[in-house]
Amino acid sequence: MLPRIDSEYMEHILERLLHIPSPSGMTDDIVRAVCSELESLDIPYELTRRGAIRARIRGQGYPRRAVVAHLDTLGAMVKGLKKNGRLSLVPIGTWSARFSEGARVTVHSDNRQFRGAILPLKASGHRYNEEVDVQPAVWSNLEIRLDEICASLDVLWDMGLRVGDYVSIDPGYEVSASGHVNARHLDDKAGVAAILAAAKALKEHDEVPPLDCYLLFTISEEVGVGASHILHGDVAEMVSVDNGAIAPDQNTIETGVTLGMKDSSGPFDMHLTRHLINLCMQHEIEFSRDVFLFYRSDSAAALEAGNDIRTALICFGLDASHGYERVHIQSLRAVAGLVTAYLQSPPLFARDENVIGPEQAYPLINPSPEQKPQES
Repeated sequence: MLPRIDSEYMEHILERLLHIPSPSGMTDDIVRAVCSELESLDIPYELTRRGAIRARIRGQGYPRRAVVAHLDTLGAMVKGLKKNGRLSLVPIGTWSARFSEGARVTVHSDNRQFRGAILPLKASGHRYNEEVDVQPAVWSNLEIRLDEICASLDVLWDMGLRVGDYVSIDPGYEVSASGHVNARHLDDKAGVAAILAAAKALKEHDEVPPLDCYLLFTISEEVGVGASHILHGDVAEMVSVDNGAIAPDQNTIETGVTLGMKDSSGPFDMHLTRHLINLCMQHEIEFSRDVFLFYRSDSAAALEAGNDIRTALICFGLDASHGYERVHIQSLRAVAGLVTAYLQSPPLFARDENVIGPEQAYPLINPSPEQKPQES
């Protein structure tokens, strides 16, 4: 039986993380927050030079396994100071200008922070009438209106604003009575919260897992770097925890776990993925399988960097990814439960090298008929 997942703890951690600005390149504050949480859970950790977190739950032996999520989010950067006292901007990470219109933001200058909003250039219906509906949704048609008295470039300069200042986007956090969490940046702070909840359950269960387990938290996944720089050579298998797209023609589910079979970088490891499927069956965790065409995760960057590891992808169901996102708390509980089951499960392969070996050394590929899945 799996240790109990503390849902209140997970929701509290998620809300706390969502209110810490962390666009790629500006992640120091959220790294400190997660390090503080790891300390409270009595989980040792170390930081890479750039600030990614490598925490470790000691197990009974080798090879080692890892679970990874990313702390960085989408955001923006000041591209120029405009003569009208507003700021032009460019995105950090890949997201549509359509989803930034109307967002409340904080501009982080060298010396202070400024509040404001992202608006289209033609924002006033009383001035532009129907033109507000036909201007293209592109970043060059947006500007930041600061909550300051400033109507010229010179005033912006005197206030200390500069090209390259970071812009963080407000999360707009709200939880409904139905259990839906609405916010920006659930990708991937929801994954981080699920991993920390799984770690808390393991620590309280007071059982040493079969293998040493790394909990990895990266800081530049949204710009493609991901887990390329955080792994030691002793990790044999790594599972990414990230979002799955709830959308037409996708098979991601809203209330359970979705296992990614393939993304834009290629298929995930068959044996490790089947291992996760079997754990879902064994522990009656609702799950589905999906293929993502316009998606990559920490795992892709790790493999491209030359790491010889098996990778898999655990997803929570996310609606409107890279926009104003929504996840159901049941999905996060299922993800945390599967992460807990995975960290407690026997080694995928007995040998450290993880090479192709005798058939009996492999995980179960075709379950017997009595192992009925709860697949959606």
